[in-house]
Amino acid sequence: MAIDLCENSVAYQLHPNVNRGPFGIHSPPFLKKQRFAAMLSYRHSFHAGNHGDVLKHWALVTMLDYLNRKDKPYWYIDTHAGAGQYDMDSAHSRKIQEHRYGIDKVMAAGDLPESLQRYRNLVTRLGRAEQGTGLKSYPGSPAIALALTRSMDKLRFYEMHSSDSRKLQKYLQGQERAKLEVADGFAGLKALLPPPTKRALVMIDPSYEVKADYTTVLRALPDAVRRFEVGVYGVWYPLLSLLDNVNFQERLHKLDGFKWMDIRLWADSRPNAPGMFGS
Repeated sequence: MAIDLCENSVAYQLHPNVNRGPFGIHSPPFLKKQRFAAMLSYRHSFHAGNHGDVLKHWALVTMLDYLNRKDKPYWYIDTHAGAGQYDMDSAHSRKIQEHRYGIDKVMAAGDLPESLQRYRNLVTRLGRAEQGTGLKSYPGSPAIALALTRSMDKLRFYEMHSSDSRKLQKYLQGQERAKLEVADGFAGLKALLPPPTKRALVMIDPSYEVKADYTTVLRALPDAVRRFEVGVYGVWYPLLSLLDNVNFQERLHKLDGFKWMDIRLWADSRPNAPGMFGS
């Protein structure tokens, strides 16, 4: 996951078992060496709580905490929001059970670094986990953002999948700070940036099931920064052995004007492993 922090000028390439940097970055050993089947035709409910979610949502918690240090409002913008919350006992979740090698490992771990412990505590609370019973649901980015943003902050979500957008709309019911658009999140950025608050966190995490997503991300980022240079941008991407994915990683790091913090978690130590071996 690549994070463009305008207030941080140091880029990190982090590997498992490394603990460094101002955010207490740590890739714990209990998430290593697990193979996953090839990615399904994308519905995130099949993958909720996997190792990619662990990395992405731990980073999201850390970034929101970072923005909350200042007593000034900001916007949270999510280009591919998903359903908001995922039933861990659903047929989709049970089908390939990727959460067993992601959030389940985190929940079962002993002592954790402070930032990971905060993430686990939040997932426990939002997932309605009870002693000895495990998680009933896994919170997506919208649930985490709603929980950590403040009354003065605004949230804008984009989700195009009809089923997920309906579920997210229901989840957001009564939340006046939050607005959902059933529309293309990449296009939506152009209308929202710069936000009135002049502070924002933008999360960009398409499924990359469509090859065009790689090119669209590489085009959307420079355009967003031209519109809103002082924003904080988080870009999640999978680690795959596919050439399109490898080229994307190289081109992402070559974008001009970005101060990246690159955080990677390998769930399988072999870079040629089938499917997603990390993110």
